[in-house]
Amino acid sequence: MKHVFMINPCAGKGKALDIIKPKIEKYCSENSIDSDIYVSKSSQDGIDYMRSFAQSGEHVRIYACGGDGTLYDAVNAVFGNENAEVAAIPLGSGNDFIRLFGKKEDMLDIDAQVNGTAIELDVIRCGDRIAINQCSMGIDAEICATQAYFKKLPIFSGESAYTAALFYCLMKKINNEFTIQIDDEPPVKTKVLFSLGANSRWYGGGYKGAPLAIPDDGLLDFIIVRKTVGRLGLIPLVSKYKAGQHLSWDMTTFKRGKKITIHSDNLAAVNIDGETDYAHDSTFEIIEKGIKFVVPSNSTYFEDRKSGKISSTS
Repeated sequence: MKHVFMINPCAGKGKALDIIKPKIEKYCSENSIDSDIYVSKSSQDGIDYMRSFAQSGEHVRIYACGGDGTLYDAVNAVFGNENAEVAAIPLGSGNDFIRLFGKKEDMLDIDAQVNGTAIELDVIRCGDRIAINQCSMGIDAEICATQAYFKKLPIFSGESAYTAALFYCLMKKINNEFTIQIDDEPPVKTKVLFSLGANSRWYGGGYKGAPLAIPDDGLLDFIIVRKTVGRLGLIPLVSKYKAGQHLSWDMTTFKRGKKITIHSDNLAAVNIDGETDYAHDSTFEIIEKGIKFVVPSNSTYFEDRKSGKISSTS
């Protein structure tokens, strides 16, 4: 098997490259690993590089060395190629998707990654893009867009940048009127803060938006938070939302399904694994077993699933 390490030099505000590249080179040399190591010049350059290996037909494991954005690029680069696996070496400030599989320091263990087990995970289709974590439409997508600005400032990490963006956006327009349809249910038009379709649990650098989501259960978790209180009423709810305590709120609708379709008469922000755009219509639909993802050998994910520690109810 070919081991391809694609390093995003901008991850961790540019501080990670000098640490991870020599570490990878040393390990591969000492263990005679058939490897290729590349430092991307841009997001598209990295995608093109990873896609060339994914489309080669060779059994390849591609290591996305960066943050959640780098993992998103890797997923879109290899999607549809059965010969390709994706591993995540977390160098970013958020690293939300990998939280279900282990601590950041465990995921940085190159030996554990090389000797990890690839499992089939679900992904989310949104138009011609593929997400592995979460997609949403509404104020939290606005927050994701604004977070990118705050992350450029040296005083903010991924989590604190998201929090700063959240309070900034709360001071602006927070009303959205969406027509939402889940699977074959009748469409419902309602005022919402946002609507979330989740394959896994965290986003925004540690916000537990979908606290019960499982990325290999064949279902998406849909969380719709309606607009029933004003700005001042929302502020004390932020910490509860971050901790994943919002599913029981009267203003929250929680369902599981295969597809959610959202329409807005006005342009609304759309978040696809942290990549943002503006649209009138979005559809988030599950693709079961759409990607092969590497669980490191030091992860307790398999034991936690078997014991029920990680389940759709806990």
